[in-house]
Amino acid sequence: MCDTVNPVDGIRHFTVTTFVSMDGATLLHWHRKVGLWLPPGGHVEPNEDPMQAARREALEETGIAVQILPTAKSFAYDDPPQLSAPATIMVEPIRSFGGEDAHHHIDMIYFSKPVAAIRPDPPGTSWRWIGRQQLEDDAPMTLKGVSARISEDVRILGMAAIDHVATFEETNA
Repeated sequence: MCDTVNPVDGIRHFTVTTFVSMDGATLLHWHRKVGLWLPPGGHVEPNEDPMQAARREALEETGIAVQILPTAKSFAYDDPPQLSAPATIMVEPIRSFGGEDAHHHIDMIYFSKPVAAIRPDPPGTSWRWIGRQQLEDDAPMTLKGVSARISEDVRILGMAAIDHVATFEETNA
């Protein structure tokens, strides 16, 4: 996703990414700071668990309330409670920028769907619902004269999120 970096003193930030998917599409936005098409996400705040952070980031960035979908079964016990495991956890190198030292994001990736039954409009001009076929085709996306391909990890995870939501909807209908 970005250039190789040497994190200062092994600095790591815990983050979440929430693929919001519905009706065969996932929601992405053009992130000007990093120059990439990305789903909503951000840092896990103090006293917040990763699922709370994933829901909060989706709501803050898109205005869409989401349901995090489990990607694996919970173990067969009731106490203590279990959180849904993320679909994957990525280690993303982050370059120095704006006075912040280079570091790594330990990014927990979640799949979700909007709570609303009808797919909401994208929350602004930099957001797009991207269909599975668009992700498969790997064609550049254009916004305000800037054309860029969606990175491989976002394409693959976006397709997986779309498929996961469709399967969830079929089995829970």
